[in-house]
Amino acid sequence: MLDITIFNILKNIWPMILIFTVILSSIRIVYLWMNHEPFILYKELITLGFVIYVMCLFHVVTFQDVSWSSSNFVPFKEMFRYRIFSTMFFRNVAGNLLMFLPYGFFISYFLKLNKKSIILFLSLIVSCTIESTQFLIGRVFDVDDIMLNVLGGLLGYYLYRLIDYIKGKLPNFLKNQIFYNVIAITVLCIILGYLYQVLEVGII
Repeated sequence: MLDITIFNILKNIWPMILIFTVILSSIRIVYLWMNHEPFILYKELITLGFVIYVMCLFHVVTFQDVSWSSSNFVPFKEMFRYRIFSTMFFRNVAGNLLMFLPYGFFISYFLKLNKKSIILFLSLIVSCTIESTQFLIGRVFDVDDIMLNVLGGLLGYYLYRLIDYIKGKLPNFLKNQIFYNVIAITVLCIILGYLYQVLEVGII
């Protein structure tokens, strides 16, 4: 189910991702060069990852098929409507939860958050904006999606805090940009390898 969702997103927006990546990366590199600022690979990859995530999020909430659902203003109505581990459960419940996990992580990283109330507030604002916009353009509004999105943002916050805790426990010789760059490249290779598998399966 997750593979199919990722494939459908990539199939529709890979040209936009490619163009935006080239445009933003080239501008950013020239900016750093002109201002004599250091190029820190892992930080640049995280920032680029956030931009790509926002593009994917926009596609999901704007173009995703919603013919299987309708607007819901009653809390928990849709959430407990589906059988656990069913296709619709993963699509509507787990999907909305995981969709905002990267948001919680990225925002916590950029703002260096140490209070979960801030990420809860920010996730609530963004999710309410998304659901309201969907309703205004003729799609569906679901209050359960808001609750799941906020919870997903909170999970992203805890993921950031966990990584930050592990980072603080590393020995001093590992607390350097080279080590972080190696990790960033490794994670990037894993993601690209996984996406290649998804696309290969989808094409077949």
